[in-house]
Amino acid sequence: MAKTGIVELLESGLKAETMRQQAMANNVANIQTPGYRRLDVQFEKLLAKALESGDEVDAEEIEPRLYQPKNTAVGTNGNDVNLEDEIGEMVKNSLRYKAFVRLMSKKFSQIEEAVNNR
Repeated sequence: MAKTGIVELLESGLKAETMRQQAMANNVANIQTPGYRRLDVQFEKLLAKALESGDEVDAEEIEPRLYQPKNTAVGTNGNDVNLEDEIGEMVKNSLRYKAFVRLMSKKFSQIEEAVNNR
């Protein structure tokens, strides 16, 4: 198991938020599809569990995964997508994505500064 550094953790976060945005777009596209159950991405709990273990974190342990939460109300057509909820989640997702980008940018700036000051 290779130790995962901050850059790899941030990369996993960006991947998770990108995957989540795609899942939400798919959810909205299927809002009228009978029997469709919304998709979400499992990432934050995987990351927390890996970090809390105190061991070295393996990137595979925090690989984002699609799943069906099945914890939302299902309409008469068997569909559980709620447009207002999806839009709210899209806004939160956008903010998380921007935070990961800013952190990644800051980390690369630190690396560049370290290299240039040698």
